[in-house]
Amino acid sequence: MAKFMDVHHGMAGITAEQLKQAHAADLRVEAGEGVHFEHAWADPESGTVYCLSEAPSKEAVQRAHNLAGHPADEVHPVPLSV
Repeated sequence: MAKFMDVHHGMAGITAEQLKQAHAADLRVEAGEGVHFEHAWADPESGTVYCLSEAPSKEAVQRAHNLAGHPADEVHPVPLSV
């Protein structure tokens, strides 16, 4: 499966507990779309949240986030890593 990094904007002030809850919501729905959400990061000051996942497509990532209740603003393939 391919790796994807998605970005959510407009989450200024997000707390660690809120990030944990959002990630848990992703984990509850991921299997239905064939996605595995690996990690999430947040910058409460800018309101930006980043999620790393493995998935069959960026559309599957977006569908999973939609089902979890927080659509991504951007989904980017990550074809190379070191």
